Amino acid sequence: MHHQREAQQNAAEVRRISHKKKQKMNINAITKKTIGKIAIGLGRAMSTNITRQAPPAIANALVSLRVDGRPVKVAEGATLLDAINTSGSHVPTLCYHPEFQPKAVCRMCLVNVKEANATANASKLLPACRTKVEEGQEVTTNSEDIKAFRRRDLQFLLNRHPNDCMRCEAAGNCKLQSLVQEECVEDMWPTKTSRGSDEHPHLLLDHTSPSIWRDMSKCIECGLCVDACSAQKINAIGFAERGSGMLPITAFDKPLSETGCISCGQCILRCPVGALIERPDWHRVLDVLDDRKRTTIVQTAPATRVAIGEEFGLEPGSVSTGRMINALRELGFDYVTDTNFSADLTIMEEAHELLQRLQGKREGALPLFTSCCPGWINYVEINRPDLIPHLSTTKSPQQMHGAIARNGPMAKQIAAQTSESEEPYIVSIMPCTAKKDESVRPGNRGDIDAVLTTRELAKLIRHRDIPFASLSNDGEYDSPMGESSGAGAIFGASGGVLEAALRTAADTLGLDGSIEHEQLRGVDRGIKVASIKGVGSVAAVSSIGSAIELLNTDHWKKFLMIEVMACPGGCLGGGGEPKSDDKDILKRRMAGIYSIDKNAPIRKSHENKEVQQLYKDFLSFPLSEISERLLHTSYAPRGSPREKLSRFLSAVDARDDEGAANLCSDKCVWNTNTEKFGAACGKVDIACLIREKLPLVERKCGEEFPRHRLISSVHGTDVIGPDGSKHHFEIVLDNKGLIKGLTRTPL
Repeated sequence: MHHQREAQQNAAEVRRISHKKKQKMNINAITKKTIGKIAIGLGRAMSTNITRQAPPAIANALVSLRVDGRPVKVAEGATLLDAINTSGSHVPTLCYHPEFQPKAVCRMCLVNVKEANATANASKLLPACRTKVEEGQEVTTNSEDIKAFRRRDLQFLLNRHPNDCMRCEAAGNCKLQSLVQEECVEDMWPTKTSRGSDEHPHLLLDHTSPSIWRDMSKCIECGLCVDACSAQKINAIGFAERGSGMLPITAFDKPLSETGCISCGQCILRCPVGALIERPDWHRVLDVLDDRKRTTIVQTAPATRVAIGEEFGLEPGSVSTGRMINALRELGFDYVTDTNFSADLTIMEEAHELLQRLQGKREGALPLFTSCCPGWINYVEINRPDLIPHLSTTKSPQQMHGAIARNGPMAKQIAAQTSESEEPYIVSIMPCTAKKDESVRPGNRGDIDAVLTTRELAKLIRHRDIPFASLSNDGEYDSPMGESSGAGAIFGASGGVLEAALRTAADTLGLDGSIEHEQLRGVDRGIKVASIKGVGSVAAVSSIGSAIELLNTDHWKKFLMIEVMACPGGCLGGGGEPKSDDKDILKRRMAGIYSIDKNAPIRKSHENKEVQQLYKDFLSFPLSEISERLLHTSYAPRGSPREKLSRFLSAVDARDDEGAANLCSDKCVWNTNTEKFGAACGKVDIACLIREKLPLVERKCGEEFPRHRLISSVHGTDVIGPDGSKHHFEIVLDNKGLIKGLTRTPL
């Protein structure tokens, strides 16, 4: 696991935790009456005196050298790869990414280097990615011997790689494929070499995760996935074996779904081939669009609009909102809506939740942790269940949007305008692989039909030959669920949730000052802190690794509210965004996000007219009974009886007999304590009860989906049934974590 240790040391050098930063922070409200409550709860005086540590001085010394005969100057400490890129020459790489310490294992970037004052033939081959420049060097990148070596290197890689490009999800976005095409390389050997070692065969194909698929037969051992997972401090994968048998695997070769993986997708983002991909859902979405039998609704997350253009040659950070909307309409979506709308809605619900916790009127503890990031939620449930009482029960903007689109005014409007009774097919376009995981969680399942990453949307557009870059950038979202504020847009960047809350807080408390809080902005891994005079502090955490560092001390306990985004830079650095080796890619996307905010006609969540109308016509007020049902959720430690119960009941609600039975042992007994259904014994009987005896649930457009809900968001196995009745479930697990006994008792 030497690569993991090296990555951890490198990550520790680049992470910076800034302390003693101050900024105002509070909650929003809808009415003047709530403003008074917040003023009492938090106080009217807020300090915004936040300071940053000065960045280290950068040396101005330049080093002169020649690359392919051309003079070039680069900063002292730069690598030969930096110099080559500056000169306009090119060398390929397979194992390099600017975020990590170069390992030079692929050897594709070898170049001839002649040192200053060396004899005529005294050059040597050196890896450009990790060799520092020196004064007077002469570098040759493309000599015949180097090109011959690269072709032979590619042939060895091909000997261990399946010829599956036509069906591979990475086709067209695979560095190995690109190099093989460029060099016109053909297979040398008729038989492929097997992966791993004969003594210790490993699991190569793994589709158990709802977010990430692994096919290690396509791995080229670059180590970037291991580096990415190590930088996140998750370490779900690492190298095993030596020499030709070396392979990145999970601990004890467990399926990914049984490891500490949080589905953040940073491993996919760094994989140069198709060994790691997001679960492909775009095929079935395309089928639905082509069938034209169901009304389709799509929502787009804030970070997608500043990244999708990269897939079609536009500058990183280009705001392509209108183009994306027009492309989605050409694909055949009936309604195109904005996740930023539900980001504004999130501020309303989460703010009132915080207020009630401050007043001791709501279950839960302080500090309040945000719940927008599913990778963060996964981490807490897997590794830190002691933090569950601190999690906001507010669903993420994606899930809020799905719940409202399926059950709210838009669904009722669709039902009234068409003769269809079937529910609309709802798709979300997200920068995040963990959103796929989130959409099938208990309490969420059924609200979103498919989650596509930004990369998957690009595939849809290409497969329908839509000239994205040539589309006009004037498309507009449908209403309702199309209006949003600038505050909703900045949810896509680390610190954006807190900044959005601060804007509304300032208005509700009658405070003057700028609505832009640049102190909370930034894409680097680390922690940004703001202090509220007389009340406490808030923090925005960029990357799950930084969150783990914070939680390893008691420092987090002093905060009032903490925003955690699992991916560096927030959603704009999500595992589903376009792949890039540009070291400034996150900064450029961030600039695009904040330009949307700056140019928005409204920049505060509580000023969103459509959100105000939604409360007036449908939700009534934040934390209302219907808001609690549709917009809030609960959590459970992974592997606990509570978690197994919630998954079992979620499968029952969906009439997923196979899914429910798979959670049970062969001899499981499910006692319903009813005369009609009695007790089911064994997996087969349980599946039969769900499939044949329970009444079929017909989901109709605009009608709320009946489901079980845990009464407490924090603990216990008391449940509210679909009909509103309350029950206690006694649940017993066997030593494999399967349900072996389940008894339902009315409360």
